[in-house]
Amino acid sequence: MIRVLVADDHALVRQGLREILSATPDIRVVAEAEDQGQTLAAVEEHSPDVVLLDISMPGRGGLDTLKEIRSRGWRVHVLVLSMHPEEQYAVRAIRAGAAGYVTKGVSGDTLADAIRTASTGKPYITPTVAEQLASHLSDWAGENPHEQLSDREFQVLILIASGTSVTQAAAELSLSVQTVSTYRSRILQKMRMRTNAELTHYAVVRGLVT
Repeated sequence: MIRVLVADDHALVRQGLREILSATPDIRVVAEAEDQGQTLAAVEEHSPDVVLLDISMPGRGGLDTLKEIRSRGWRVHVLVLSMHPEEQYAVRAIRAGAAGYVTKGVSGDTLADAIRTASTGKPYITPTVAEQLASHLSDWAGENPHEQLSDREFQVLILIASGTSVTQAAAELSLSVQTVSTYRSRILQKMRMRTNAELTHYAVVRGLVT
């Protein structure tokens, strides 16, 4: 039996995932969590085989939570489940130690297969992600300025490039407007750009947003 912890800040999503996985005889949801604190506590208490982790939880998000789990040396595999397309976060998640990256649009059967693969210690990587990883290796020399951004800065970049205002981004990330503005300034400085329009153009050209 594969023991799964579902970590997502939306109760309806957690309920839906629990119902989907209840139909699989070899997978059982043993706990739920809605933020980083609950996730870490649940991993320690329940020792799941797989953590199904949302990348967009409030406060310290999924990538930070993933890194914290890895730093504690727990014998658990983390499968990132996100509404964001693979082009945006898959490579970063896998680089941070995820066993795979699955979008919320997949079927229940695909999700179950991903959990089974992750539970064995093998990475669940789709052909699209495999192609991105190969491309990422060739770009690692610094050809892409966004590679030098921190995970949080990259998250802010995606929101800005998607047309989200600083105020909206602050609400979505559970941060202050001033903090998001500071991240924006750092992004512009690191990428040697001046305006949101330049950031948006850059993100669209590189397929980070559509």
